Amino acid sequence: MRIDRLDVVLRARSGWEAMELGSALTRRHARAVWGSWLLASAPLFVIANALGWWLDAFGLAWLLMWWCKPVFERAPLYVLSRGVFGEPVTALAALRAQRQWGNRGFWGYLGWRRFSVLRSLCLPVNLLEGNTAEQRGPRRRAVAAGAAGPALVLTVACMVFEGVLVAGAIGAVFMFIPFELLSDSWRAAWDMIGKDTPAWAKLGFNLACWLASVLIGPFYVGAGFGLYLNRRTQMEAWDVEIALRRLRERLLPVASSLALLLCLALPLTSMPVHAQEGDASSNRKSDARRAPQISPGDTPAMIFGDTPVDTAGFRQAVSRAYEDPLQRPTRQVTQWKAIEEAEEKKDARKELERDGSSQSQRTSRSSSIAWLARLAEWGLWGLLGALLLVLVLTARLWLPWLRGSGRRRAAAAPHVVEEQVELPVVLPPDVATQAGLLWDQGRPRQALALLYRASVRTVSERAGIALPPGATESQCLRASRRMPDSVDRELFARIVRMWQYAAYGGHLPSRGDFDALATTLRQQYGWQA
Repeated sequence: MRIDRLDVVLRARSGWEAMELGSALTRRHARAVWGSWLLASAPLFVIANALGWWLDAFGLAWLLMWWCKPVFERAPLYVLSRGVFGEPVTALAALRAQRQWGNRGFWGYLGWRRFSVLRSLCLPVNLLEGNTAEQRGPRRRAVAAGAAGPALVLTVACMVFEGVLVAGAIGAVFMFIPFELLSDSWRAAWDMIGKDTPAWAKLGFNLACWLASVLIGPFYVGAGFGLYLNRRTQMEAWDVEIALRRLRERLLPVASSLALLLCLALPLTSMPVHAQEGDASSNRKSDARRAPQISPGDTPAMIFGDTPVDTAGFRQAVSRAYEDPLQRPTRQVTQWKAIEEAEEKKDARKELERDGSSQSQRTSRSSSIAWLARLAEWGLWGLLGALLLVLVLTARLWLPWLRGSGRRRAAAAPHVVEEQVELPVVLPPDVATQAGLLWDQGRPRQALALLYRASVRTVSERAGIALPPGATESQCLRASRRMPDSVDRELFARIVRMWQYAAYGGHLPSRGDFDALATTLRQQYGWQA
């Protein structure tokens, strides 16, 4: 790899700075990166969803597009790996290069490594380095050792961004629906999802997911490539190597001049050396002449004579000299040690001396015990978490008993007959009275339906509009706006709201509210008593 041709400033960065560097590279080569992603994924999207429409299996089409994301990431990674050296690559050239580029070690990312959260960091190791199968595993572990955390955060963040984009696209559809029809639209959408989703809705969902991956995917690849470059810089000291190469380039022009100066200076340094050697030889000769000759007759008896020497006194003087504290300075240090520790150390030393050959066995035994202890600790923490979860889920059962008194039993609700609510076709003359009788019989929804149906007839008469059969609440509300009296309009909106709460939300009014509304409707709309 020619790191001197790199088009970026290499230095040891943090993980977040490295991801920003990769995102900047993606923006610099945006046309080739997004173009290659679109050209690689669009044909497969069309084919997969066409088959999904034909087989009514849009879920499998979505799964296929999600599973093949590593295939779409190859071309953008090729563009970035060439662009970082200043080599421009077009989208078509990147796709044509996929036939013979980076095939070794890639197919695992369409199998068991598809669920790896470190794919953005480890995919360049397989595609760009060309290692053998035995070298790829240790190499991936070495690269991921210092950047696994940022790579995990990158994967989760990109997944969240894609989910937000898809949810925003679905929510944007309801922005163009009138406010009066919004509740009906939400209800229709929920029924459509829960029961029988049409093919166009499934296709729209797959399209939104694909567009979100097209927008976020290149940034995911670029940020992972930035992490990969940063790890290579940290592990192989690329920045130091580049600095040394630049220093070498600056020194090469003057290297020949320095060599010539050294050659010219060599004779000048050799002349004083010869002079010094001559002086040294003459000095040795003069010293030899001055050195006295040793005579064979110079014996100890000839030198010291026959005078006796006090040998005992001399030895005593030497002994006193050696006993002088200054000759052997020592000091006394007192240190307290626990008897148990000393005994334990002594026993351990004896045991080590006795069992020196079994050191490896004891080490493995201690590591096994430590592992079992750690496993037991994890098990206890898991048991504690499960116990807390059970306590939270059953709190409504034991919490009142723990408080001592328990909750008071709620008063028994009036018996309500659950039956299908149908709007009456023929209205009785005394609507309010009949509605009260239905409420007393335990049929409150039928009572509200009777009041609502009579109110719709009054709106049709006073507004002068013939409402079609099966008109919705929104249509009736729009028709009520043509009534000249504002009190009539507000009263009709009130009965519609109460009717919707009961029919669709399961929220029944109290008997007092019901009686007050029925009385107000009878008086305002002129119904018979």
